[in-house]
Amino acid sequence: MFERIKHMLIKEFIQIFRDSKMKGIIFVMPILQVLIFGYAVTLDVKHIATAVYDLDNSMVSRELIARFENSGYFDITNRTDDPRQGRELVDRGEASAFIQINKGFGGALRAGRTAHVQLIVDGSDSNTAGVVLDYSAKIVSQFSRGVLIDRFTRINGAFLTPGRIELETRTWFNENLESRNFYVPGVIAIVVMLITLMLTSMAVVREKEIGTIEQIMVTPISSLEFILGKTLPFALIGFADVIMVTLVGVFWFGVPIRGSLLLLLFSTALYLLNTLGIGLLISTLSRTQQQAMMSAFFFYFPAVLLSGFMFPIANMPQVVQWLTYLNPLRYFLIVIRGIFLKGVGPDVLWPQMLALAVLGVVMLWLASNRFNKTLS
Repeated sequence: MFERIKHMLIKEFIQIFRDSKMKGIIFVMPILQVLIFGYAVTLDVKHIATAVYDLDNSMVSRELIARFENSGYFDITNRTDDPRQGRELVDRGEASAFIQINKGFGGALRAGRTAHVQLIVDGSDSNTAGVVLDYSAKIVSQFSRGVLIDRFTRINGAFLTPGRIELETRTWFNENLESRNFYVPGVIAIVVMLITLMLTSMAVVREKEIGTIEQIMVTPISSLEFILGKTLPFALIGFADVIMVTLVGVFWFGVPIRGSLLLLLFSTALYLLNTLGIGLLISTLSRTQQQAMMSAFFFYFPAVLLSGFMFPIANMPQVVQWLTYLNPLRYFLIVIRGIFLKGVGPDVLWPQMLALAVLGVVMLWLASNRFNKTLS
């Protein structure tokens, strides 16, 4: 048995590495994807192009605008005397925000009345617009509190300040709130799924197309040995990709890895049971390599969207949330982020690891059963 599997492994590795382009897909593409995603996939919003219409032009209004500019988030790119021009800048996409301060702003503050500031935000990107509104609210709130303290001090005495509540915060696991630390481990899971799924989905159907499946059928190799011989090379490639991409994430992007590396490799093995099993199932159901590739993509994109990588699962409709329980990527994202950022162990991650094991065994059983029917 082991001798037959050994020869299958040698055959598969020769077939994989015979094409120089395939080497680039297996080893170069994952690193390039992590580098691209590591820089591109981020929710951090900085350098917001902002137009300003300051009709009041008082010391107070200029100070408020300076607060926006000095925050590090807003770049004052245009100052206009016509509010219509500011709105046109937002319409054309040359400004993401437009601040309008009408005449009488400073006088209203000096008189103790409420002074109004209008902020127009480009809401075509709802996430960016929400972040811009949050930044703006904090800047205006801090500025307003300073005005109140200054007014209270002038009325009640130089050394009297109103009592206030000060919130002291501390962020665990991602101290600087860098979205890169959250997304790079997820990219590792997505890249491994893409590579192993694409390679495995064409494993059996390639034998059908080139006519070697009949030769395999007349050999003494069993279906289990054939499945192992087809999946083990791709499993080893998956482990190699995980190690390479992890090194890039840790040493290039500075993503912390606080958990056990052995646990990461063991969880990867459970995850590969699923991706390899799904790929083999697609391969046994397909008649051509083109059909297998299209089927793999049709599975891959919904799996990414329903994994929680980009969109929180809790925000999805209830029926869609139930569907995510059949998605192995959902569980592996929790595991890999827990190992990287939180440093947790099996005592916390065992439900996700158990789900990966159950789904993986079911997928491999379905693929093996389907392969037996194909041979018969």
